[in-house]
Amino acid sequence: MAPVAPRSGDAIFANVERVNAELFTLTYGAIVRQLLTDLEEVEEVNKQLDQMGYNIGIRLIDEFLAKSNVSRCVDFKETAEVIAKVGLKMFLGVTASVTNWDVEGTTCSLILEDNPLVDFVELPDTCQGLYYCNILSGVVRGALEMVSMKTEVTWLRDMLRGDDAFELQLKLLKQVPEEYPYKDDE
Repeated sequence: MAPVAPRSGDAIFANVERVNAELFTLTYGAIVRQLLTDLEEVEEVNKQLDQMGYNIGIRLIDEFLAKSNVSRCVDFKETAEVIAKVGLKMFLGVTASVTNWDVEGTTCSLILEDNPLVDFVELPDTCQGLYYCNILSGVVRGALEMVSMKTEVTWLRDMLRGDDAFELQLKLLKQVPEEYPYKDDE
């Protein structure tokens, strides 16, 4: 498969039913605020957001595969490009650049060009240590696990914490071979 053209994500995004972006952003903000109230510990909120994202990601991959018509990626590099140009565009309306590859081709960064989750958001001093968009790291991790890639997904930079960009690091820990539940009788 040739590298994913940025326009392919645009075409898919145009054909997918969407919730009003502002409504989604405000709803997500209310969820984060409620978690902060209920759990009180910022680190627990980070874990909960990641777990929520993971649960979404393991279900979202089916919709992505059904609607995107993306064929099987040959390696982790191609997979990262598909996430950046097609997956993020399809579900969030944004794209990302894929950079900072390591020599082995198992670690890279996604630099988000925009992040609709943070519209209208300003973190108070009491929320130091909160990764407000941690749901995204969970979504990516869950989706990749469903296509046989065990990964670690972490935030390296976050504009809500004063950084100059939103940077999500993807690290391939293990490529899990697909298992078939039955043996073919020839």
